[in-house]
Amino acid sequence: MIETLHQTSVSKIAAKLCIVIILAFDVKDHILVPKHVLLSKKDIEELLQKTHFKIEELPQIQLDDPAIKHLEPEKGDIIKIARVSNTAGKSIYYRRVV
Repeated sequence: MIETLHQTSVSKIAAKLCIVIILAFDVKDHILVPKHVLLSKKDIEELLQKTHFKIEELPQIQLDDPAIKHLEPEKGDIIKIARVSNTAGKSIYYRRVV
């Protein structure tokens, strides 16, 4: 019984520690996470006119994606993602928040 009680206490402490570590880690500052930018309504209109896409045709990104949480997006917003690589240079991607 004491061993089981001890294991339960250790599990609870480990779970709380894990939560603290997750909350302290800011994913947007990680070297492997590309820059994410929330587009303004004007920028969205220009993008759709330039590319002749409909908003529904854009690839999706989840509203609760850790990389965009700090932007406080709403469903239907467009996120611009700028990826940099040694071989392709800078690549721009757009995602619709769902």
